[in-house]
Amino acid sequence: MPVDEPSVHNDVSGQVLGPSVQAGIIHGDVYIGNQEPVLPPIPWQLPPAVPLTDRVDELLFLGRRRDRSAHRGHPFLAAISGLGGVGKTALALGWLHTLRPSLPGGQLYADLGARSPSGPVDPAETLSRFLRGLGVAPQQVPHTLAERAALYRSLTSRRPVAVLLDDAESAAHVRPLLPGGDSVTVVTSRGRMTGLTLEGGHQLHLEPLAPVDAMELLADTLGDRRVAECPEDALALVALCAGLPLAVRVVGARLAARPRRSIAMMVGALSEERGRLDALAIDGDRSVRAALDLSYRGLPADAARLYRLLGTHPGRHFDDGLAAALLAPTGATAGAAADLLDALHDTHLITETGEDRYRFHDLVRLHALARAEEEEPAAERAAALRRVAGHYLALATRAEHAVEPRRPTLERDPAARAAHPAPFGDGDAEAALDWLERELPDLVAVIRRVRTTDFPWFSWQLADALWPLFPRRKHYDHWRTVHGEGLAAARAHGDRPAQARMLTSGGLGELGRGAHDRALEMFEAAAEILAADGDALGHARTLNYRGLALQRRGEPAAAAELFARAAAELPRHGDPRAGALARLNAAGIALDAARPEDAATAARAARDTLREAGDPYNAARATTVLGRARLLAGAAAEAEGLLAEALAVLRGVDAGYEVARALESLAEIARDRGETPLARARYEEALRLYVDVHRKERADAVRARLGALGAAG
Repeated sequence: MPVDEPSVHNDVSGQVLGPSVQAGIIHGDVYIGNQEPVLPPIPWQLPPAVPLTDRVDELLFLGRRRDRSAHRGHPFLAAISGLGGVGKTALALGWLHTLRPSLPGGQLYADLGARSPSGPVDPAETLSRFLRGLGVAPQQVPHTLAERAALYRSLTSRRPVAVLLDDAESAAHVRPLLPGGDSVTVVTSRGRMTGLTLEGGHQLHLEPLAPVDAMELLADTLGDRRVAECPEDALALVALCAGLPLAVRVVGARLAARPRRSIAMMVGALSEERGRLDALAIDGDRSVRAALDLSYRGLPADAARLYRLLGTHPGRHFDDGLAAALLAPTGATAGAAADLLDALHDTHLITETGEDRYRFHDLVRLHALARAEEEEPAAERAAALRRVAGHYLALATRAEHAVEPRRPTLERDPAARAAHPAPFGDGDAEAALDWLERELPDLVAVIRRVRTTDFPWFSWQLADALWPLFPRRKHYDHWRTVHGEGLAAARAHGDRPAQARMLTSGGLGELGRGAHDRALEMFEAAAEILAADGDALGHARTLNYRGLALQRRGEPAAAAELFARAAAELPRHGDPRAGALARLNAAGIALDAARPEDAATAARAARDTLREAGDPYNAARATTVLGRARLLAGAAAEAEGLLAEALAVLRGVDAGYEVARALESLAEIARDRGETPLARARYEEALRLYVDVHRKERADAVRARLGALGAAG
């Protein structure tokens, strides 16, 4: 299968993405002319709070320590540790929600996944999500962990936030995620995070509920008088739960669904379960596991099966669509699946995270997977995982088509053509991108999991379907991960077209993040595969990619040779649009070499072909280069008209770098005419945009011109 050129925007236009240049200092605070400043969004990411029973002393501890830190002008950091199911997250949420009036900068939340099947979340990934939540545009998110942490601290030093870092693995896992200023951070972990004392962290070890408080929680869960009428039985029941709120709620929910069952009967049943699990007890989880087993055994058969199958899901979140996909062999509809999810939610086996989405407590996830491994044959577990992958591939493919309907794709598994409900319309590109972005962590988990199965093609097909998200939202870490996983799967399976696609698409990500040498290696590896397989069109496309990598490595002559070959070969093999892009890249090199006539000839030809191909964005890019070439040739009036024409298109597609290039040239025209205020306004806007997209060399050049403009004035 030929490997088509992905449809991209700024990432393949020839710019070099470098390190962050004090982006935190200018973010959200600079505006030009009479425009109103765009206020950064305020994130409110904390999950809903759940009712707390007792914990008065713990709440007082947190409140007093926070007041003391605020009085001293220090940020507040608390580390809450304790057994699984003891209520660490519930306590943190209950307290942090009360601080909302005093922390108007917002609330940030991250499940760090210390006990997730897919392993702890990379702090760099969490910082990327936090920065986006704080209003940093995707192209402004720095590439390295250190740069992201610095920008994060800079932003939060001016707008204090509440941060919950849930299920942390270690102090080292947390340190890059600590905000600046007067922010409040709470970390939860099974182990004591003593390493955070170096950052001034306050340690709070959460013990199980006292018997009287556990009985109160049981009474609240039951909602009747059984606890008051049989206090001794209730005391015995909460003792069997070891005072762990999760266990009390699970057992209480089972009793609440059976108003005629006595607490004494539940005591007997739970005692039997605890005895059965004695050999399996780890870290004090026996009580929770016994309660889960007891609740699980009371589920209706269809709800119990869904519970087991959800345990095979590699990701952290699920909804009624995924549940329906898991139950597809039974013919269950999304509505029926939603009813079963409600049943699991009512028994406290799953937690609602908003927007009709759910997740497991980490202990419940382990229990569901254990039940699946015990009760479902290996073939059925594999089939369930394949249905999960098919569900995500179907929706990701629909999202891909909504964003780039004309993009040729790799062959898809038949599951991708199944009818699945989607939370976005077929033509709603922004909603489709939002869905891909929201589901990205779960999609990555699925891509990783299926790579080593008997159906590894889902790995590279999902990576391919995710393509439209990456050049637009700049998730460079995930870009590298998913294409690396897809490439490994394709190599293991011997699928050469898939290997070539993973290398070219992944190489464009490396090019975008500034890893030019690595990108060139990937493009050359793809070229070898395509040449050996006789794919002339795919090989011709790699000429353009390799030229871009060489150009960014500072080898314009070698790049120009490849662009010339691509411009000649691509139309001959059936892709005039890609040939026009190669000609546009060649025009840029001619312009940099001060050959305005050559640049104008190539840019004009590229523009005309791109217009015919229905590509207004790249046609506008070509018009910008043509305008700059005419300006260099001394035709200022013609150049101004061309640049203004291009600018009108580029402003409408959020093309920051290209807008800046047009503005910079228009500023030169205004400067040469003596229109100093107009020139200054254009230079200032161009400078802001260059900084936004990490173009240090262009930003420095514009700063110098602004300085000269001021001196001349």
